[in-house]
Amino acid sequence: MRCRYCGQRIPEGELYCRHCGKEVRIVPDYNPLDDMLTAQIKGAIDGDEDIYNDSYTTRSTRNRNNRNAGRTARAARNASGRNRNTSHSGGRQMSEEERRRRNREHARQKARRKKKKKRALLLALFLLLIIAVVGVFAYLTSYIGAVNKGNRALGRNDYTTAEDSFRNALAKDDTRPEAYTGLSKVYQAQDNADKAERLFTSALKKQRENIELYRACIKFYIRSDQKEKIPELLDEADSSISDALPEYIVKTPKFSLDDGEDYDDVQQLNLTAASGCKIYYTKNKKKPTTGSHKYTGPIQIEEGDTTIYAIAVNKAGIPSLPVRKSYTVELPIEDAPAVSPSTGQYSSAQEIEIKVPDGYTAYYTTDKSEPTTSSTKYTGPVEMPKGETIFKAVLVNAKGRVSGITTRNYVLN
Repeated sequence: MRCRYCGQRIPEGELYCRHCGKEVRIVPDYNPLDDMLTAQIKGAIDGDEDIYNDSYTTRSTRNRNNRNAGRTARAARNASGRNRNTSHSGGRQMSEEERRRRNREHARQKARRKKKKKRALLLALFLLLIIAVVGVFAYLTSYIGAVNKGNRALGRNDYTTAEDSFRNALAKDDTRPEAYTGLSKVYQAQDNADKAERLFTSALKKQRENIELYRACIKFYIRSDQKEKIPELLDEADSSISDALPEYIVKTPKFSLDDGEDYDDVQQLNLTAASGCKIYYTKNKKKPTTGSHKYTGPIQIEEGDTTIYAIAVNKAGIPSLPVRKSYTVELPIEDAPAVSPSTGQYSSAQEIEIKVPDGYTAYYTTDKSEPTTSSTKYTGPVEMPKGETIFKAVLVNAKGRVSGITTRNYVLN
């Protein structure tokens, strides 16, 4: 037999289902009145009139049957109640045992899962430990690991270890700038900036397209206060390098006068540079630095040959390439000097005078030789010698330009 509620099989003799606890109804409840009513209805249909006439008999029989049915129903209910109590008690007992069994099974499954999870966690930790060890080893033997080791050694002034570490890094990768920078700092700390510079220049000869290496070299020049070498470095580099490092390129100053022309008068030279830049210049044919003349206004180009060197320097102190321009100013030279008295014979003492214009110096001779700046300098009237004298005079301006020669023949008796 199966339970009408849950469908589980019910053992023989059980009054309650062990699974759902519902009561098992084997026989429907019995009511004797139902049988009596059924019999009366059947008799009426068959034509049995005694059923209606014998009311007393029928009533007595009905009462007796009712009493019997009542007793039978009460007995059945009492029995059913006893069976129900027994069945409920058994069902509750079975349910409690089932719960305990299920709890034990659940606890065992939970313990198994916990143990399995613990094993998985230990395995994961072990794998992570292996990965960490491998990672640390790989880092220590890598380029970055060597560079960081060198920087730490440099920080504690252990230059030998630092140099070895940076060279080890370069052996792993000589295209990256960090090791060059670190090694240059080691040399600088040992007051050997030239060796640091050679380190960069030697590497750049082999790696002319390495932008980051150029950047590292520029920072070395800034750090070692050799900024004037930056424009030369970038000027010799490929255009791709200068295009990639525009922040280190300063435009050269502009000159208001073109060179290659001769001027016949004193000139005023104006210099201009990009916004925020200062200009420094020289007039002695030497390359300018930030210690040279600072441009504050027009430069006067005097008579003669003048060479101007100029640089522009930005706010970071990085200079431009120097610009050189030469100028020549030739003022009109005076004609041969005026000398008095004129050529002739004189019977009394005479004084010879030379008219000297401003900006000139006069020189003369009395021995027939050509006057030069090595001859006698004219400072005032010269007494005419006795006898025959050939007097020659010349003018020389401040730039050494010489005028024509004036010659006078004198005879003083």
